[in-house]
Amino acid sequence: MTHWLGVHPDDRAAILIDGANLYKTARTLGFDIDYKALLARTNKTVRLLRASYYTAMQEDREQDYSPLRPLIDWLDYNGYHMVTKPMKEFTDAAGQRRFKGSTDVELAVDIVQTAEQVDHLVVFTGNGEFRRAIRAAQEKGARVTIVSTIKTQPPMAADDLRRQADVFVDLADLEDVVGRKGGPVRRTRPQDDDYDDDYEDGDEDFDE
Repeated sequence: MTHWLGVHPDDRAAILIDGANLYKTARTLGFDIDYKALLARTNKTVRLLRASYYTAMQEDREQDYSPLRPLIDWLDYNGYHMVTKPMKEFTDAAGQRRFKGSTDVELAVDIVQTAEQVDHLVVFTGNGEFRRAIRAAQEKGARVTIVSTIKTQPPMAADDLRRQADVFVDLADLEDVVGRKGGPVRRTRPQDDDYDDDYEDGDEDFDE
C-alpha cells in the first residue's frame, strides 16, 4: 500500500518546508505549489501535528514591504507555522544592491528537535547540507521523507540526501494534488540565477 508522502496513517507526522528551495524546485518543474491543497490532503491522510515553513525575507526599507509578505501572511493564517528572519542588505562589487539570508540553521535545528515529538518527518528540500540533521533525526527514531525532484537537469535533490532519507518522493509526481491549477504548463527550465546560492550552499541571494 502506498501512503501519502510515505507516511503511515497512524504515525504522528510533521512537515518542514525549505521555502526558497521548494519554490525554486516547483518553478523549475513548471508549476506553483497549492499550499491549501497540500495541507488539506496531509491532514486527511495522516496525523499531522505541525506544518512549518522557513524563509528569509527581503524587507524594502523605503516601502516597509516584502514581495513574500502576501504568501507569508496567507500561510500564517491558514494553518502553517512560520519561521522567518530578515535578509541582510549589502552592495556588491558592481555597486548593485543585493540581499542575502538563510533559515538553514533554524530548519536544521527543528529537524532534530521535532524528531523527538513525531514518528515521521516530511522535509521539503533538496539541499544536501541537511543530510547530517536528517541522520540525527533518524538516530532519534523518526523516519524521514525528503520531497524534491530528480526529474530536472541537473537534479534538484542532492544524491546523498536522497540516500540518507527513508523515503524519497519526487515533487513532479505530486503535481496533480499540490500543483496550483491554472499555472504554467510543465516544462523543464534552467535554474533561476537568483536562487543558485540557495540551492548550492543554503544562502538565499537576491538581486534588486
